Amino acid sequence: MNAPLFKGVITALITPLRDGNVDEAAFAKLLERQIAAGVHGVVPMGTTGEGASMDLDEHKHVIELCVRLAAGRVSVIAGTGSPYTKEAIDLTRHAKTVGADGALVVTPYYIRPSQAGMAAHFEAIADAVQLPIVLYNVPGRTGVDLTNETVARLAAHPNIVGIKDATGDMSRVSWMRTNIEGQFDLISGDDLSYLGYHATGGVGLISVASNVAPEAMVALHNAAAAGDYATARNWQDRLIGLCKALFLDNSPAPTKYALAKLGLCNEEARLPLSPTSDAVKPIIDRAMVEAGVT
Repeated sequence: MNAPLFKGVITALITPLRDGNVDEAAFAKLLERQIAAGVHGVVPMGTTGEGASMDLDEHKHVIELCVRLAAGRVSVIAGTGSPYTKEAIDLTRHAKTVGADGALVVTPYYIRPSQAGMAAHFEAIADAVQLPIVLYNVPGRTGVDLTNETVARLAAHPNIVGIKDATGDMSRVSWMRTNIEGQFDLISGDDLSYLGYHATGGVGLISVASNVAPEAMVALHNAAAAGDYATARNWQDRLIGLCKALFLDNSPAPTKYALAKLGLCNEEARLPLSPTSDAVKPIIDRAMVEAGVT
């Protein structure tokens, strides 16, 4: 079996805003912090990047900015999903044009297509653009679930190279590992269950918490990858409160609050998201201290 194309800690980057616009200086600072911490890749314009709340010009600009600033030092997997297939193709084609290493394509949300419809959607994108595509299954947000069988069908396409599985269901990674032939990157999309996902055969994590604690998340992954699960469990115990706290309000608002406390950006989010409530902030504060993030 070939080595994974995408693995390790891949940060689902927030998009810092100032007065309604992308704060490019803050974005650059956040990205440099991630690279210095040793993350293996980044995802601009995913769910955490508020990609669904950006217009097409903003969406493309953030991806291009990320590719330019990363300058090949880490993999850039651009969020290019859309419930409109033609738009997803356009965003994926743009990502390839500006030099992204791959595309993260979420299942079509709100429309709730059938398995056949979702398969045809992903195949149309993969047929149109010669760029490695990572499927993104997050039924809690999209209202649709990409079944194991549909994933196996799509894995046969040469341009579809892996999945971000945000279901938290450990049985899925076992099923995919044993039923999909050839290399197919199994990447968790759930910070809370990543250690279990890795132990069952996953190769990486597209992480929200690594925005705030990149060094610690990298240490957790590296320990697990080395087979040192005692050390990995210690890191998970240290981080578990933070991983929970960052989802106590509409994400990524809690993450933006935590990063604002670190002086890296402000709390501004794009409507319909709102800033983190005052009731949640003390919980995040405590979780950051427990995780050693100051």
